[in-house]
Amino acid sequence: MTKGKVDALLGIVFGDEGKGKVVDWFTPRYDIVARFAGGPNAGHTIIFGGKKFVLRSIPSGIFDEGKLNIIGNGCVIAPDLFMAEAQELEAAGYTLSDRLIISRRVHLILPTHRLLDRAYEAAKGKDAVGTTGKGIGPTYSDKAARTGLRVGDILHDFKTKYSRLKARHEQILADLGFTDYDLAEEEARWLEGIEYMRRFRLADTETTINQALDAGKNVLAEGAQGSLLDIDHGTYPFVSSSSTTIGGVCTGLGVAPQRIGRVFGIFKAYSTRVGAGPFPVELFDATGDRLRDIGHEYGAVTGRNRRCGWLDLVALKYAIMINGVTDLVMMKSDVLDTFDTIRVCTAYRKDGQETQTMPYDTTGWEAVYEDVPGWQTPLSELRSETNFPAAFRRYIDYISQATETPISIVSVSPDREATIILNPSLKA
Repeated sequence: MTKGKVDALLGIVFGDEGKGKVVDWFTPRYDIVARFAGGPNAGHTIIFGGKKFVLRSIPSGIFDEGKLNIIGNGCVIAPDLFMAEAQELEAAGYTLSDRLIISRRVHLILPTHRLLDRAYEAAKGKDAVGTTGKGIGPTYSDKAARTGLRVGDILHDFKTKYSRLKARHEQILADLGFTDYDLAEEEARWLEGIEYMRRFRLADTETTINQALDAGKNVLAEGAQGSLLDIDHGTYPFVSSSSTTIGGVCTGLGVAPQRIGRVFGIFKAYSTRVGAGPFPVELFDATGDRLRDIGHEYGAVTGRNRRCGWLDLVALKYAIMINGVTDLVMMKSDVLDTFDTIRVCTAYRKDGQETQTMPYDTTGWEAVYEDVPGWQTPLSELRSETNFPAAFRRYIDYISQATETPISIVSVSPDREATIILNPSLKA
């Protein structure tokens, strides 16, 4: 029997590319869609049928009735936020209990984790990382310290385990002088979320996935955030707390490297970043504001303004290298429709030195640009590459040649139908 493969869809710069839309488009081609890292700090937006959905913990394949969705062991989950997200989907007519499985190994985000997140950020002052305040970092810290609670714990003496960890957190908060809080209402909602989660299938999902692969079924691994926010390979310390690269697929789902098939690297036709940290292509002028306004660059979860800039080939090529990207997916191409000239960062420069490879510390580097002609033609109504303006086709070819990686899919508007396939192997 031919065994199945795990194809991965990864954000390969700083996230916020539109992974949810592409996963939703890909879902009919797969049997299982699985999240492998991150938590409610990453919002995946999907728009179809005139409705908008923002998924934070639930995989984006949830809208397809015949597909199984898995929240893998590499994720963290906040029961109260998960409950709110699931109930919103149920109210819209989607039944989740028969199509969603949660790994028993997923770590739980406690209300006190969110307090710790705020306390740690406050203690850092001007050196704050700019977290979402969702408790992600402290939860992964407890995981590494071997003191965390997992979903499987809700089935075995949970109250005792919860009280013990809560007390530990409260002691840390007291030591930090962070005592002005009232947990009662938030904790009550959180415990309600714990009870709500019990209605779902809680399983050893690494076994579920590998048995499915052995049976010839295919899995789509849905990434969260971006490769330059990876805890190991990102712009540390301004990173997330999980492995957002291809290695995170293996550890976050429990699959072997030889199970990996195609790696789709998703990026925007320009660059954005949320929160603090180095960003050599950032624009502080009217062009940056223009990119933000046209692209509606505001966080799906936080609502924060995204920092905007031109496409960064240094970052893109680095991410392609560490992930083994086989296919590129370019999003939000239409945002550049009105620019007569488009700039592309081809190198970084600092103190008289120039590099085309990602440096250890990207602070203080300036972007070196090359200009390419814009197409000045609306793309949002296009549904076939045969109608692409010549300048847009040249922009696609320019990026493909520079990265030595084919752009297999382009998106020209937020709607799921505005997804244009360039690689014939994906058209079947």
